[in-house]
Amino acid sequence: MLCQYTAYLQFLVLLTLVVQPCRPVCVDVQSDTEAVVGKPMKLTCISCMKREEVSAKTRVDWYFTPKTDDNIKPDKIHILIYDDSYAMGLDGPFKGRLAWNGSQDLQDISIQVLNVTFNDSGVYECHVRREFKFGYFEPSFFIMKNISLTVKEKATQDTTAIYSEIMMYVLLVFLTFWLLVEMVYCYRKISKSDEQVEDTAY
Repeated sequence: MLCQYTAYLQFLVLLTLVVQPCRPVCVDVQSDTEAVVGKPMKLTCISCMKREEVSAKTRVDWYFTPKTDDNIKPDKIHILIYDDSYAMGLDGPFKGRLAWNGSQDLQDISIQVLNVTFNDSGVYECHVRREFKFGYFEPSFFIMKNISLTVKEKATQDTTAIYSEIMMYVLLVFLTFWLLVEMVYCYRKISKSDEQVEDTAY
């Protein structure tokens, strides 16, 4: 009986952890820095708002500085503007190859580069400016993030991701086996308890 009660408590705890109110969470993650020629590449830029209920006007500007081998510093190129719920790619080396990949709440303000070339190697800058509205008071917020992108002919294998995937499967097999052993143990305890009750009744 005790084993059955323990199994019931474990099930309730698991159910409580799984079934929770769904609330959006903003997590500031770093962008990938390696791209493959001919493939699309997402440039991740996250700007979390601490108070999402406050309305704000957001403007996003993306810039690109190409990578050069000489000591001459190249000019910064303005490649995309997001303003007033509309993203517009500008004339230049990325014309027709940029796609807005941000979220509706504008906390994720990423873009995607289509058909990547070797000339796309360089530094990308994500400029975010927000103007908040608190009645008559309208404070502003500005942040800039840099992404150093390297374009390669072939993708390199991420050993960390491979090890993580292996560990995930090992942990899944272990937990499944542990749950099976626990169920068999509880079943035997319950059966033995029932047999003792029947013997006592006779």
